Amino acid sequence: MKLRVVILPGDGIGPEVTKQAVAVLSTVSDVCGYEFRFETHRIGGSAIEQDGTPLPERTLAACLEADAVLLGAVGDRRFDYLTGEKRCEAGLLALRQALGGFANLRPVKAHEAIADCSPLREDVTRGSDILIVRELLGGLYFGEPRELSDEGHAFNTMRYHKDEVERVSHIAFHEARRRKRLVTSVDKANVLETSQLWRRTVTEVAKEYPDVRLEHAYVDSFAMQLVTTPARYDVVLTENLFGDILSDEAAVISGSLGMLASASVGGKVELYEPVHGSAPDIAGKNLANPFGAIQSAAMLLRYTAGLYEESDKIMQAVERTLARGMVTQDLSGRKKRPAVPTDAIGQAVVDTVTDLLQMQMAYHAV
Repeated sequence: MKLRVVILPGDGIGPEVTKQAVAVLSTVSDVCGYEFRFETHRIGGSAIEQDGTPLPERTLAACLEADAVLLGAVGDRRFDYLTGEKRCEAGLLALRQALGGFANLRPVKAHEAIADCSPLREDVTRGSDILIVRELLGGLYFGEPRELSDEGHAFNTMRYHKDEVERVSHIAFHEARRRKRLVTSVDKANVLETSQLWRRTVTEVAKEYPDVRLEHAYVDSFAMQLVTTPARYDVVLTENLFGDILSDEAAVISGSLGMLASASVGGKVELYEPVHGSAPDIAGKNLANPFGAIQSAAMLLRYTAGLYEESDKIMQAVERTLARGMVTQDLSGRKKRPAVPTDAIGQAVVDTVTDLLQMQMAYHAV
């Protein structure tokens, strides 16, 4: 197994959490005898500072030649005055578009060991295991025309084509077949024409998957149901803006935005990144939650490398680390657990992954 991964640490806490994720991937490579090659490039604020652009040509070229890209976080307050394509976030949007990953997979799980970290009651979150499939390259974020006028008005265009809806729908139904075989499609079809196209198209695609149950929900109603009955959902399929908002809301199920990983698939090169932002207020203090980045690395092994057992071992290591009470400050919860430094969390996961992989290899040897 050979794997070339481009690392984009980015801004704020990005370098800290990405370092831990790479350490876990390196452990898998070393223990299992794989050949993982990592190379680091700049994006976002760090790229603006040194290259004058949020997405340098060298970075983009390296990403397009890689097997996968692992990103930390993008966003630097020092450059908030910039507009248009000069913004930090514009570099990330341009990268997503260039890589072509049209489906963003965001798993959300209620972890028993940190159930008290959620503001929701434990009996509400218990058993919740959701995969949000967000369309990533259409809708308001990429629709044209768009404008911010000096005369005091602005507009964006929400635009979808049937083909865009079809391809992300197939991803959602395929994922549902590996899970509980339920897809909840979220839209605003009672108001928006784009949502009417969305609902009609998803319904048509569902006919190709008779073994998967489809249900539709309006985004406003679903936003409430997501935090009142989260355990009833399996795969949630929705468009770009709704998916961005709902996946952040879903973080309350896990207890922290820092627990959420993501994978952008379907294009030339898959992109993996934790859902959290750059959190500049805690950057460089060894306080950041690395679990989202580490779980993103696990998704990389699953979706790009096809290393399902190794991916599962990383997820098991995360669960065992949490069960030991090893958490960062955002996971103190009602139990008031003491905060553990970022690098200590990463080392604990590395040690556990090593043990699990060695046991697996010993078992196969017998």
